[in-house]
Amino acid sequence: MKRMKPIFHSLHLAALALLLSIGAAKPALAFDTSAQYAVLMDAATGTVLWEKDGDVRMHPASMSKLMTLSMLFDALKSGTVKLTDEFPISEHAWRAGGTTSGSSTMFAQVGSRIPVETLIQGIIVQSANDGCIAVAEALKGSEPEFAAAMTERAKELGLTDSTFANATGWPDPNQMMTAHDLARLARHIIYDFPEYYHYFSEKEFTWNGIHQENRNPALYLDPTVDGLKTGHTEASGYGLVVSAKRGDERLILVLNGMPTNKARSEESVRVLDWGFRSFKKYELFKAGAAVDNAPVWQGTYSQVPLVTTSDVSLIMTPDQRKGMKVSVDYSAPVKAPVAAGQRIGTLRIEAPEKPVQEIPLVAGADVARLGIFGRAMSAIHHMVFGS
Repeated sequence: MKRMKPIFHSLHLAALALLLSIGAAKPALAFDTSAQYAVLMDAATGTVLWEKDGDVRMHPASMSKLMTLSMLFDALKSGTVKLTDEFPISEHAWRAGGTTSGSSTMFAQVGSRIPVETLIQGIIVQSANDGCIAVAEALKGSEPEFAAAMTERAKELGLTDSTFANATGWPDPNQMMTAHDLARLARHIIYDFPEYYHYFSEKEFTWNGIHQENRNPALYLDPTVDGLKTGHTEASGYGLVVSAKRGDERLILVLNGMPTNKARSEESVRVLDWGFRSFKKYELFKAGAAVDNAPVWQGTYSQVPLVTTSDVSLIMTPDQRKGMKVSVDYSAPVKAPVAAGQRIGTLRIEAPEKPVQEIPLVAGADVARLGIFGRAMSAIHHMVFGS
């Protein structure tokens, strides 16, 4: 018999105290933004805390340079490229992304060779299109080949709604990403390339005698912000990908489609402040602690504890916590013998405006099967008493 029930009993005391406070569900996130697209992510878990059209494809502008940098960081990590290597500035890089292009540039001279570390700084601080094209040509021979490799690598990273036509973010119908994919990409850079992440916090950089400041406004407005990248074209509006850490908490924020630079600056700080203030990590169950007890048929014990194999926690607002529902789902009774670690059922956690979480429940102990006499007595007991 399939059994699904709320678990307001047979719980660890800490979890019981939490669940007893559950009330009726109500709207959890009465919050909006002037941005057309937005995602707020818990960096440690990758949990999307709040979003607005976060999975709608959009023009990412220079925020897509994070993918160009990710490709370069991959090459550095694999050892095929070193920070001291020098990449040439071709005529194409100079014309399409340099002084004559009228776009963001590090003013690299055609025919010059620039160290990889310098290119990283130019791309991050100065949003250098010439630097991006130099990286593309050095790694894959041409910008179109590099863009194809970017798209392929994005799919490997789980960025399923991202396609690339260039290394710079220049408007193109095939240069598309979602806010959710940009947040995933930022998380990949933060945790998989920690040795290079510090470049994103640099506020200024000088190359070829020209001094430029980082275009990320949140770096100047919020001392807890330590990266990542802005973007702006007529097609995309004003946007940014930003990360901030306060205490042990790190959030990643993506905003795009804002009307002005001022709106981008103010909104990034406002949303981050709201995020850190509103969301809390709630510890629900410890690994190995009994979530529930399932009846056992013809076992040496009448019940077996159901446990999770890892700690279970949820990041949410207090209102979402009040509307949370927790239940277990399993077929009862469980037939003996039962082995510790055997999958028995599912822990289901629902909260307003959050995706349902389903966590496997396994047996927390061995339960041997009764002998012939014991099984006979158990069957008689079941026929007489029904349990």
